[in-house]
Amino acid sequence: MTSKIVTAVGTELPALSVRLKRDDLVRYAGASLDFNPIHWNEKTAKDVGLPDVIAHGMLTMAVASRIVAEWIGDPGAIVEYGCRFGRPVVVPNDDEGALVEVSAKVTKDFEDGTVKVNINAAFEGKSVLTGAFARVRVL
Repeated sequence: MTSKIVTAVGTELPALSVRLKRDDLVRYAGASLDFNPIHWNEKTAKDVGLPDVIAHGMLTMAVASRIVAEWIGDPGAIVEYGCRFGRPVVVPNDDEGALVEVSAKVTKDFEDGTVKVNINAAFEGKSVLTGAFARVRVL
């Protein structure tokens, strides 16, 4: 027996923690065909002013969307998703990687059977996405 998902305004979604490691970046580069060396080469990343290799922005965005997909149970129910990139996720070359902490809250209920969910994704306690939201079909 499954329980009904609560979609009322103010509902907080179950928090999500995702650890990104260098091998995740390599797999994402292959899948996305984004082989920009700032995502895998420390020297290049530092030469352009970054502290180290960074996760792909779209990978960070995808990680953040998981909180909504897992909550609603159907990634196809996400009918709109948007954000701006606030700061990069620096991924060290170690066994720990980078921990992205994601939280979200239902902020609006629309008459068309969708709800708006505001999403916060943070790395080292600072937001990495700004204005992140998803509109989700709940009917």
